[in-house]
Amino acid sequence: MARLIPTLLRTAILAMMLASLPGHATTQPASETELEEHVTYISERLRCLVCQNQSIAESQAELANDLRRQVREMLVAGKSDKEVLAYMVERYGDFVLYDPPFQTTTLLLWGGPAALMLIALGGFAWTVRTRRKQLQPAVLTEEERARARNLLDRADNTSTDSRA
Repeated sequence: MARLIPTLLRTAILAMMLASLPGHATTQPASETELEEHVTYISERLRCLVCQNQSIAESQAELANDLRRQVREMLVAGKSDKEVLAYMVERYGDFVLYDPPFQTTTLLLWGGPAALMLIALGGFAWTVRTRRKQLQPAVLTEEERARARNLLDRADNTSTDSRA
């Protein structure tokens, strides 16, 4: 993990430099190390279709190995990052992207966690409100108080009569 962060930083800097130079985004990397960093950079943006919670850079599944090999071959052939990602999306759908685009088909994916959070907060607020109402002391009218006193007095009289 400690070696992954500097690699990611170098890859991000390389990608920014390549993107800022017009016409150089599709050139082949100058060395094998740069090619591997570029393959890793793209592989980290693609989800392993077998593992589903790992990128193809992290996964050791056979499909992930094949996809990394395919990414490498496409980069060697001079394809840009966008072309490689577009090919993967065309072949496997938006699910292959770790950061899928916001579309009507991915609305539940993007809005689902927020909707669940709102439902949970609403349920919590409703529970607190109903419990607060249940815990409030009952406010009795004068008529109800007089009736309660009368019932208590009768209960006291019957208990003192039974003791005697």
